[in-house]
Amino acid sequence: MKICIVGAGAIGGYLGAKLALAGETVTLIARGSHLEAIQKDGLKLVMADGSSQVVRPALATSNIQEAGQQDVVILTVKAHSVPAIAPSLSTLYNPDTTVITAQNGIPWWYFHHHGGEYEGTRIQSVDPDGIVEAGIGVDRAIGCVVYPATEIIAPGVIKHIEGDRFTLGEIDGSKSDRIQLLAQTLKQAGFKAPIRNQIRTEIWIKLWGNVAFNPISALTGATLEDICRYPLTRELARQMMTEAQAIAENLGIKFGITLEQRINGAENVGAHKTSMLQDIEAGRPTEIDAIVGAVAELGKLTQIPTPHINAIYASVKLLEATKQKNNY
Repeated sequence: MKICIVGAGAIGGYLGAKLALAGETVTLIARGSHLEAIQKDGLKLVMADGSSQVVRPALATSNIQEAGQQDVVILTVKAHSVPAIAPSLSTLYNPDTTVITAQNGIPWWYFHHHGGEYEGTRIQSVDPDGIVEAGIGVDRAIGCVVYPATEIIAPGVIKHIEGDRFTLGEIDGSKSDRIQLLAQTLKQAGFKAPIRNQIRTEIWIKLWGNVAFNPISALTGATLEDICRYPLTRELARQMMTEAQAIAENLGIKFGITLEQRINGAENVGAHKTSMLQDIEAGRPTEIDAIVGAVAELGKLTQIPTPHINAIYASVKLLEATKQKNNY
């Protein structure tokens, strides 16, 4: 298959490297020194056991228009970066091209093929002007929940830390031929790729923790185990997660685990810095709108109060703005 990874950073590069090693024709869209290193020396993947392999993709470029038509586009840029690139994605499409949306948080397509009173409602926090929907198209989109942990340890070098599961789901819940082919392709590359007919439930299970732990860590600099073991922040996380759970259940989501089990699962991850904390420390924009702002927006939509989520959201937005101001 011809597969284009748009945003070949830590997760995208990990996907692209293993797919290329499995024999797929992979194009990587990257930028900066990371791209230059890939173009010069190839993309090096270092596994958790210390073994490494170098792969040379079919093409590595910063210009989406150079890539040509693809069978599959895997969108691994962060949610806040999608609107800027969405209009240029059409150059990658043939009539049957699918787009895998692998962003954290509430996806722009959430209420498409959802049913009920909110059918077709746009999530303003992630797609305020409808640019993403116009650039991707609901019929091309396939949902994806990302579980692996990876990092770029040097330009052109990606380290895999843990995990190999990318859960997939059609927006309408069907088990289509195209999603089965995609899952098989990922499995042949060494990934776990279960297909879920309720992909929104899978999104909420991950988001349930992220909505609390990511912003609290960004504000405090604390790791997951520190947040969970300090009574005041554990209780804050519990309050935020309770608000999120009320929204999700109002939208028809059934959680298969308890809130305490979800918190304990985060604690067991250990001294891990969340991606939002890493972004704050590096002076990068965060995924605060997709992960926290969108949940607050859904609270307003469903008329469910979210005082703790709103307060933490406002605090991280100010922190982000202050850091950006001071960097100029």
